[in-house]
Amino acid sequence: MTTEVGKTALITGASSGIGKELATLFAKDGYNLVLVARSEDKLQELADQFKQQFGTSTITVIEKDLSSPEAPQEIYDEVIQKNITVNALVNNAGFGEYGKFATETDLQKELSIIQVNLTALVHLTKLFLKDMVERNEGKVLMLGSIASIMPNPLMAVYGATKSFIYSFSEALRNEVKDTDINITVLMPPATDTDFFNKAGATNTVAQEIARSNNPADVAKEGYVALMKGKDKAIAGFSTKVQAAAFRVLPDSVVSQAARSQMKDKNETEPEKQISNLAIGIGIAAVALAGVAIALTYKNRNGWAEGVQLGNAIDRARLRFKTGQAIDSIKDTIGSVADSVNGTVANAKSKVEELVA
Repeated sequence: MTTEVGKTALITGASSGIGKELATLFAKDGYNLVLVARSEDKLQELADQFKQQFGTSTITVIEKDLSSPEAPQEIYDEVIQKNITVNALVNNAGFGEYGKFATETDLQKELSIIQVNLTALVHLTKLFLKDMVERNEGKVLMLGSIASIMPNPLMAVYGATKSFIYSFSEALRNEVKDTDINITVLMPPATDTDFFNKAGATNTVAQEIARSNNPADVAKEGYVALMKGKDKAIAGFSTKVQAAAFRVLPDSVVSQAARSQMKDKNETEPEKQISNLAIGIGIAAVALAGVAIALTYKNRNGWAEGVQLGNAIDRARLRFKTGQAIDSIKDTIGSVADSVNGTVANAKSKVEELVA
């Protein structure tokens, strides 16, 4: 499939994980590529693979460490010198650090996280987005996370960078809404990459969860959303349910849920089961919170007027979509009810307190 022959995508962190899978999708669709990462050997191997598999005509490999403040400008200058027009910018590079911020984590590593996850991302976006605006054409994909909308204890700096990316992306999307430029943020769950090893978070519940989330599937959701012009892609149904719940649950509950995900997978703390369920995949506590959201929107007829949807058709569409959401969430509850009956009761009482 070659639908975008002649266009070029620049992908940071392209040598592995979600970045590699995104590069594969762009190559498959006929894009030329600019691949950026710290390992030239891995990038060159990937470039050779794409040329053989997809017939990609032009692949530029740039070995850069984005923790260097000069790296974004150097990348941009090299692209300009080679007369490459970047039609799609993918800010994928990023990493984390595991542990308690005050006493366990390394400050220099955390400053590098901020440099790579935030400063380099902002710098590259500034340089390439300006050119896109001048051409009135382009796409930008930002790698956020489910952590973009939740506090992230034991990875506090990493989680904060992802929150920044989400807010930054939505703001920029509004700024360019009258152009032919699309900005999309990809929000995956814990995914089966080398992230947890590099962060020092091995043997955690999150790493166990990550094994069920294929980076190729995550990348595809982000890629499809970008091509369709969507503002965000929350990868995976269970992640969408979690995101809905996290927006109404108290921050303290969400923080504890996130922290429970970062504990050693061999630990058992029954009294914190509700937190585990809130963050777990397809678990009833999250589903019940989703039901509470949906029912609140459905039953309060004034809600549509409150947000000024404006006409009966929009209100009917809202009710239809809400009904669909309720059906899906009820199915989720049913599939796990037998094994979590006791915890569901506790979760339900929490939700009822929340929406009372």
